[in-house]
Amino acid sequence: MSKNDKLYYVSLFFINFYFITMEGTVKFFNESKGYGFITNDDTGRDIFVHVTGLNGESLNEGDKVEYVEEEGRKGLTAAQVRLIHD
Repeated sequence: MSKNDKLYYVSLFFINFYFITMEGTVKFFNESKGYGFITNDDTGRDIFVHVTGLNGESLNEGDKVEYVEEEGRKGLTAAQVRLIHD
């Protein structure tokens, strides 16, 4: 974990979940195709993001976001993506 990561605790039906949010910058997002990439601010690694992980948000290149990394079919995927408003 880095200094920007946040640890969340969720209890659902007596099952406990922990997840860490990451911060990153939108590298690009193609609205018509419904996908793009977010660059993790700490690691510099690019993470795939699909429109289904946006919770209704609209992304533009350069936007600062908070997200959770999940294992997708082809590797890590950004989920629960939220814009960071300064």
